[in-house]
Amino acid sequence: MNRISDPKALASYREKLKAAQDPNKTMIHFCAGTGCIACGCEEVADAFKKRIADMGLESSVTLKLTGCPGFCERGPLATVYPQGIFYEKIGVSDVDLILEKTVKHGQVVEKLLYKDPTTGKKIVEEEEIPFYKKQMRLLLGSNGLMDPTCLDDYILLGGYEGMAKALSGMQPEEIVQSVITSGLRGRGGGGFPTGWKWDSCRKAEGKPKYVICNADEGDPGAFMDRAILEGNPHSVIEGMVIGAFAIGSNEGFVYVRHEYPLAVKNLNIALKQARQVGLLGKDILGTGFDFDIEVSRGGGAFVCGESTALMASLEGKIGEPRPKYVHTTDYGLWDKPSNLNNVESWANIPLIIKGGADWYASIGTENSKGTKVFALSGKISNTGLVEVPMGITLREILYDIGGGIPGNKKFKAVQTGGPSGGTLVVETEDEMVHRSMVRSGDVQVDETVKSLLDLPVDFDELTKAGSMMGSGGMIVMDQDSCMVDVAKYFIHFLIEESCGKCLPCREGLRMLHDILERITNGEGREGDVELLQEVSNTLIDTSLCQLGGSAPNPVLSTIRYFRDEYDAHVRDKRCPAGVCNALVGYAINENCIGDGQCVKACPSDAISGDPKGLYRIDQSKCIQCDACYQVCQFDSIVRVGRDEANDVQRRAKERWVPVKERPREKVGV
Repeated sequence: MNRISDPKALASYREKLKAAQDPNKTMIHFCAGTGCIACGCEEVADAFKKRIADMGLESSVTLKLTGCPGFCERGPLATVYPQGIFYEKIGVSDVDLILEKTVKHGQVVEKLLYKDPTTGKKIVEEEEIPFYKKQMRLLLGSNGLMDPTCLDDYILLGGYEGMAKALSGMQPEEIVQSVITSGLRGRGGGGFPTGWKWDSCRKAEGKPKYVICNADEGDPGAFMDRAILEGNPHSVIEGMVIGAFAIGSNEGFVYVRHEYPLAVKNLNIALKQARQVGLLGKDILGTGFDFDIEVSRGGGAFVCGESTALMASLEGKIGEPRPKYVHTTDYGLWDKPSNLNNVESWANIPLIIKGGADWYASIGTENSKGTKVFALSGKISNTGLVEVPMGITLREILYDIGGGIPGNKKFKAVQTGGPSGGTLVVETEDEMVHRSMVRSGDVQVDETVKSLLDLPVDFDELTKAGSMMGSGGMIVMDQDSCMVDVAKYFIHFLIEESCGKCLPCREGLRMLHDILERITNGEGREGDVELLQEVSNTLIDTSLCQLGGSAPNPVLSTIRYFRDEYDAHVRDKRCPAGVCNALVGYAINENCIGDGQCVKACPSDAISGDPKGLYRIDQSKCIQCDACYQVCQFDSIVRVGRDEANDVQRRAKERWVPVKERPREKVGV
């Protein structure tokens, strides 16, 4: 491609690309994102290329390797156009089937179709699959339509149109006002209004000014930024150019995790392509505006997701935060005015400029506009990335899109906002529960907590409920999750990732972990829960940065909604979920039918008994592996406190009735 000299030349080139498209040609859009690579997509892609050549189909079918479309649970996956047929879990042996049946004869390969677990119905078209149907894929939608290493694909989808409009027809102040009017809030976790941040940086004294993209996504279970950078890096570049023009910057940086090699590779390819054709670098689109971007790879420190720590790392220093009273929009990178937004925020900018601020502001809630990408993971049927309008309910995300809990188990909670987020209880519909909580100031109250399944998901509502939006991680937990153990896990993660610069975070996190460790080991003492709250409030009030300031969220939110579970650990020396080994005993009750499945599953020969009789667990041999509990289909095996196990089995011996003497409905079959 030759250098694109001006916005008109860009529009003309786009029309040329459209004219060259054959709407009837078969296109196989095959996911080549990190998730599908882990599922073996590279081998399948090679098989596609080879078989297309062997069968002489080069002129009638094109294989396009795309970014992640989000349905990671089902990879490797592909969509065949123009029919829009969605195939999942494709193996090398399925390649010939797709080419022969679908490409040559227009038939559907039934075994590769998605099967709705609720209805049992097989669905042919991608847009009809429940996982996709309720999403609003403003950002992720392009991932499945383009090759991230092909600039033409991005231009064909309207890429760089917003940038051309901004650079050639808008004043910097007008661009900033459009972002303010759109209501876009930072998607990295803070939720600060993006347009007002730009305005502060634009008005700040000092040059040069820098724009920075934070791609140092470190939350466990979060991979939204990675997917956008891998699948559509040009959208981030375009957004940064628009932002730089509005702020008055000529130099930008993308700070990306070292653990994201494919994102770095595709981003560098996109940067090189943009420079070659005049969409980046000197005299962009002939407008006289100069701007370029440098990629910097982080070392994997979670704290470098914090703005000042990130900038310190960019400067070649240790990634430690600075006091927040010095705003980075005034004194940021090398003490110059700097504007930092995350990947998702930058990718939204071209949409706002192209579609208009009023259009964007029409999506979402009063104070949270647009869409949000969430990484849905944990105990959920449909794992992957979902993009939904702000204000959608947890119920819609978890049930309609996520498909609910696998194995017919009961929902327990959902954790939002990463390791510094909160855990929200998910009660059954219309159920009201009383939970005991302690507010700051040691005033104990009983609060009635309504079901949070119908909570609108936006910045403000999640904060009110004791959690946060964060970067977009959403981890689902079922009945087998211990909330005390969950809090301990996240605090342990934050201990490892704390920079240790300030004492409250460095020592406070260790104190929290020590208390939680003691509780889960059966050594909890009266007053431990109150001590957890006291230490947490100290961290919130005195930590230098938001890693420490938000770190207690998992502890406080689990206490808020699961105080009874903490009390069971401390007072009863029992883990209701059966996770904390020191507090769990397994016992066989009178429901036992003597089928022997538990005996087969037990790795320590702890279970004995006669077939069709009552079995028993030897507590001295039991290793609390949970294998017997998982295989029992008749509620015969129960998790109880260690001291209760023998009592349960003693009562079972007194009450047990042979199966042949039980009423049929009591047999459990």
